[in-house]
Amino acid sequence: MSVLAWIVLGLIAGFIASKLVNRTGGNLLLDLVLGVVGAFVGGFLFTRFGAAGVTGLNIYSILVAIVGAVVVLFIYHALAGRRAL
Repeated sequence: MSVLAWIVLGLIAGFIASKLVNRTGGNLLLDLVLGVVGAFVGGFLFTRFGAAGVTGLNIYSILVAIVGAVVVLFIYHALAGRRAL
């Protein structure tokens, strides 16, 4: 899959994951960037556990990227919230 497709997939996943994780609305741009990172993390996690990772621009790949983006955003918000205290 090309880098541009990874970025597009990550932006979509980041937007959806930001709505799932941060319902109050926060820094959407940061959530989108972390969503791109999450797409890579989701692909890595799924292949690590024996499932197919990101296979292209399809529904399954978007779900994989959303799972990765939720993981990355959850960890980020947990660490950022802890730092603010």
